[in-house]
Amino acid sequence: MSDDKPGSPAGGPTDRRRPLTLAVAATMLALEGLAALGLGGYVAVETIVGSPSDRAGSIGVAAFGVLVGAGLLWVAYGVLRALRWSRGPGVVTQIFALPLGWTLLPNQQAIGIVVIAAAAVVLLALLAPQTTEALMGDR
Repeated sequence: MSDDKPGSPAGGPTDRRRPLTLAVAATMLALEGLAALGLGGYVAVETIVGSPSDRAGSIGVAAFGVLVGAGLLWVAYGVLRALRWSRGPGVVTQIFALPLGWTLLPNQQAIGIVVIAAAAVVLLALLAPQTTEALMGDR
């Protein structure tokens, strides 16, 4: 048995129904992951075909975007499967997304609002009592 979830083989879901809050959080995390992956890929392509003023910096930004995107997709998979470990990284990334969205508001208001709204939805879904019960089980 895995330590991820009590009473479930290999950390998988138990026989109880998965709450809607897990599906919402997993979907939003996956969308955020795909966005980060796409932006990282875009920067990588622009770095290769363009002439950035700081090639090393551009490579770093591209790698960071791809890694963050892959990480968020992994966390989304964990949330969808109701794996206990997935809640912490999901909450931490949303806590970082809130000030990021705030700094976008003056110059890119629409994007800032979307980032803040998405982070708020994921936080509410991950911290909901139904999610806590599904992830932590009966203790």
